[in-house]
Amino acid sequence: MKLTFKSRTSKPDALPAGAQGDGAAEPLLSLGREMSFLDHLEELRWSLLKGFSGIIVATIVAAFFSDWIVDVVLMGPAKSDFFMYDILGMDAETLVLQSRNPTGQFFAHMGIIFAVGIVLGSPLFIYFMWTFVEPGLYPNEKSGMRFASFFATFFFMLGLAFGYCITTPFALQFFANYQISDLIVNEFDITRYFSMVTWWAFGAGLLFELPVVIYFLAKLGIATPERLRSSRKYALLVVLIIGAFLTPPDPFSQILVATPLMVLYEASIYVAGFAERKRQRMLRKAWGDEPPTPAPA
Repeated sequence: MKLTFKSRTSKPDALPAGAQGDGAAEPLLSLGREMSFLDHLEELRWSLLKGFSGIIVATIVAAFFSDWIVDVVLMGPAKSDFFMYDILGMDAETLVLQSRNPTGQFFAHMGIIFAVGIVLGSPLFIYFMWTFVEPGLYPNEKSGMRFASFFATFFFMLGLAFGYCITTPFALQFFANYQISDLIVNEFDITRYFSMVTWWAFGAGLLFELPVVIYFLAKLGIATPERLRSSRKYALLVVLIIGAFLTPPDPFSQILVATPLMVLYEASIYVAGFAERKRQRMLRKAWGDEPPTPAPA
């Protein structure tokens, strides 16, 4: 089995027919030296090693800054002087955290270091995976992937900030002040506390990827603007359920999370329209004004 990829060092003398200025030109798979299947596996192995090395380095860096990460970032929402409480006008109280087993703090510390290392090292890992895949893509696919990667990162960071700065403070203070009896004091286990903060922040980051997901579905012709507009009422129900799942059981927090998700859904309609128009232009460019008629059976 032989596969051909563009050499990383050599350049072709001439582009194939139709490649000049054409976003749908042939991929650069056959413009360089041939690589065997084992060569591709070796290339993939080195890309994976480089990517995992980036995660390991990021984990070591996270270990050196672990005190700051724990005290300032993760423990911030547990303190009454957390900066978002002043911005949101909340009368907050400091949470009481406990470690209820001998190894609780140790494993919580290690888990934080590894989690931060994976997050910080993941862009480098994705970069090396991209360098492996990139030579086999069409020029228009490369530009589309760069566009999607930028906006995927942007929306994830936006959701992460929303979850950490908005959802987490409201949820923590709700559960800290919720009591069914004056004899019961709310004190949280550190493992549960860290998992809740992580879930609320990263869960919001994933939910904010909705426009990017809609973009890819629209490119495949699955999500169309008309279909999204007709599904608004179902989308509203879904985002309210998600808001109730991610937040404390009070209507204000539920609406607080559901509102930006609904705004993102509305933005996704415009994203789908953009992707649909781009898809139609590519189809017309490939087939002309009329698509080819299928041959009779």
